[in-house]
Amino acid sequence: KAAKEHSIPEDLDKVLENKAMETVSGLYYIKMSVVEMMCLDGADREGIVSKSVSSHSDLIPGVYEGGLKIWECTFDLIDYFSEAKIEFTNKTVLDLGCGAGLLGIVALRGKAEKVHFQDYNSTVIDEITLPNVVANCTNKGGRMGSGDNRTTSKPPSKRPRNAECLPDVLTKCRFFSGEWSEVSRLLLSSNKPFSKYDIILTSETIYNPDYYSALHDTLAQLLDKNGRVYLASKAHYFGVGGGIYLFEKFIEERNVFRTSIVKIIDKGLQRCIMEMAFKDSS
Repeated sequence: KAAKEHSIPEDLDKVLENKAMETVSGLYYIKMSVVEMMCLDGADREGIVSKSVSSHSDLIPGVYEGGLKIWECTFDLIDYFSEAKIEFTNKTVLDLGCGAGLLGIVALRGKAEKVHFQDYNSTVIDEITLPNVVANCTNKGGRMGSGDNRTTSKPPSKRPRNAECLPDVLTKCRFFSGEWSEVSRLLLSSNKPFSKYDIILTSETIYNPDYYSALHDTLAQLLDKNGRVYLASKAHYFGVGGGIYLFEKFIEERNVFRTSIVKIIDKGLQRCIMEMAFKDSS
């Protein structure tokens, strides 16, 4: 699937038009069911929503890769950032397979210098990721409801008419859709200045072993020589065959990265957080 960069619309009110908001972990996100209705109504040029609904599946390999829902390991990784005091200040960050973009939004709030978002599907970027970034950048932390509620349906307070912080924050962001290898090629061959990422964040992207090679090569091409990857995953994905230990073995065989499993969550299906760095990094 070819890569493309999505431009940020000038009229930001339009981005949030007809969108309903929820909050989770102190972050706003667009209510997926409303997006799905709008997409079925013609806002989805890729047709991923109708295909997902008709096949009763959150994953259709090569068509739709799950970006319309927020997967639980995303919250594990957000919790880990605060537990491990991960420092985003002045860092360049990539939210890979971003879906709702919550990981990248946390990095933005942590004063990252640049945050880039990538999802396989352009519909996800236009209808979910970009609106979520706009919603979270206009409503500064103090406007949030209680951040402890995992999900509340309380609508956000009316957005300020002119949120001065917004253009500044959005100048730090770029948005891409397409396959990982194609997005890497676009970034590395672009005439826009590009510096490799200090931190790459990715959650629930290793469910399918067929993608391991493309993911490994993308990380190897885009990560700064002393950068870190934080990857959240279930120990095993039943039905698709992937999982953290299989991916760890794959990485070991390639002999480019060193890995460590920095956290194991044993509630329900076992879930893990892995940190990766180049073998020869400091």
